[in-house]
Amino acid sequence: MTIESSLTSLFFVALVAAIVPIIVGLLPRVRIPQVVWLLIGGVLIGPQLLNAAHPDDIDLLSQVGLGFLFLLAGYEIDPKLIRDKVMGRAALAWTVTVLVSLIVTGILEVVGLVSAFVPIAIGLTTTALGTILPIAKDAGVLSGPLAKPLLANGAAGEFLPIVAIALFLGSSGEFVALITMAAFALLAVLVVNVPKHAVPKAVSDIIARGTESTYQTTLRWVVVLLVGLLVVAADLGLDAILGAFVAGVVLRLSKPRDIDVLEHKLDAIGYGFFIPIFFISSGMNLDVDSIVENPLRLLLFFFLLLAVRGGSVYFMHFNLPRDQRRRLALFSATALPLLVALAEIGMETGNMHPENAAALVGAGALSVLIFPFLALRGIENEKAKVNA
Repeated sequence: MTIESSLTSLFFVALVAAIVPIIVGLLPRVRIPQVVWLLIGGVLIGPQLLNAAHPDDIDLLSQVGLGFLFLLAGYEIDPKLIRDKVMGRAALAWTVTVLVSLIVTGILEVVGLVSAFVPIAIGLTTTALGTILPIAKDAGVLSGPLAKPLLANGAAGEFLPIVAIALFLGSSGEFVALITMAAFALLAVLVVNVPKHAVPKAVSDIIARGTESTYQTTLRWVVVLLVGLLVVAADLGLDAILGAFVAGVVLRLSKPRDIDVLEHKLDAIGYGFFIPIFFISSGMNLDVDSIVENPLRLLLFFFLLLAVRGGSVYFMHFNLPRDQRRRLALFSATALPLLVALAEIGMETGNMHPENAAALVGAGALSVLIFPFLALRGIENEKAKVNA
């Protein structure tokens, strides 16, 4: 990997990231989320087609992009939501999802379709909160009655599988993983509280004044927080996405004085640069040949995402109107980033068939393409009735 190669790859990745919003704007009726376009762009410029860019050249930026994706997902979790009864129902729905997933994955293993039991079982319990948030925001879902259930189920379907990955797929045993996670949580608490008491007021004033200058002090310290927690997570043997998610929660709890301004800047640097790189890189790594050779495997995983995760959420939220339950189930069954991580883990350990890894990621991409579209169509129909 040379500097010239890295710059060339970064140029084509940046080009795809810049073109995608234009495509989305020119095709408003197609309703394909930009995440899917970014994946398609990654496949197009990647080694399997044009070979204009290579994922190894942008691996570090892609990891930071994954970190920003989960940081912003963690930031969206309102601490008050944790104490709300809707969070308890969401946790119960995830528990039911786990039980159903274990049964389904066990059947798949018995018939010889899967060899990596744990990654597949965890994958069927995930919800891509970081992926659906921008889609839900653009559609106004987060300002409606579905906001709390969506955030609660998204948090459960994203955070709890991350914990499961750390416990059952980490390099250390379950007991060591629990100890390190407890230490990690304590560290996060210290990061929130110590600066409030240890940093002199003069220093905090300097940081606040530099927010709107070329110093961009608050944003720089947020990046330090994110990268620092990613480093600590790696040193403790935990998945980096757990560190990023906790960093987002920590940031939300810390409540800096310029929080509104900071939100816009985080969106700009995250969604404007780093996060698109992650999705484009994921597209570059996607094994398209395996999907083409065995499309039924992809369709099987796609159906299971809806049946296992979406079905559990639908039946456990019987207190909601039927149409809201349907939309919530569709959003909750949308998965991708964790499926990419699980596929990589399965491939690294040698337990997951390459065709299963590709099918799992492909099913996640298809879920991002179809499920939010179906959920938003119901919302648009409701708005049309109200306006009529």
